Amino acid sequence: MEKERLVAFSDGVIAILLTLMVFNMKPPDSAAWSSITNLVPEFLIYLLSFVYIAIYWNNHHHMFQTVTRVNGKILWANTHLLFWLSLIPLTTTWMWQHHQSPAPVALYGVVLLMASLAYYLLQKCIVKNQGDGSLLAQAIGRDVKGKISPLLYVTAVLTALVSPHMSLVFYTFVALMWLIPDRRIERTIH
Repeated sequence: MEKERLVAFSDGVIAILLTLMVFNMKPPDSAAWSSITNLVPEFLIYLLSFVYIAIYWNNHHHMFQTVTRVNGKILWANTHLLFWLSLIPLTTTWMWQHHQSPAPVALYGVVLLMASLAYYLLQKCIVKNQGDGSLLAQAIGRDVKGKISPLLYVTAVLTALVSPHMSLVFYTFVALMWLIPDRRIERTIH
């Protein structure tokens, strides 16, 4: 099967998710500059979620540069990833409304954890389809960030039950870790 339809569909879903998040934000109640300060926590949570979705889009784009063909397992694994990413706007909205409460912050982490596991599953399906000598298999290598991230998400989810703010620090750290461009695939392709 051609990979272009899968990539185009994924790009469209991700674009819609980013749009949904911004539509969920509410403007300040007054026209005073001081009313903006009330939106700072909401904006920072929105920014974190925007960065997460952008990281997934970027890595998805790079990963599919290595793919020559797709099969049904890859299509379903990709849909599985998109499902978890589609929950980010919902959990983002709930978290910015109650960012000091354990449940919304923990659920946000569960969604991030599940998205990371779904991405890992998608990688594995692609490698199985393309072979152990494929470009993606070579590029992934030991995948230290990919193995550390789920552990940090689990830690953050458990931390949210005690300290939601500390949990947000963990989520931010993982995002910053992935924000640093990963050149493995680019190096392998070139």
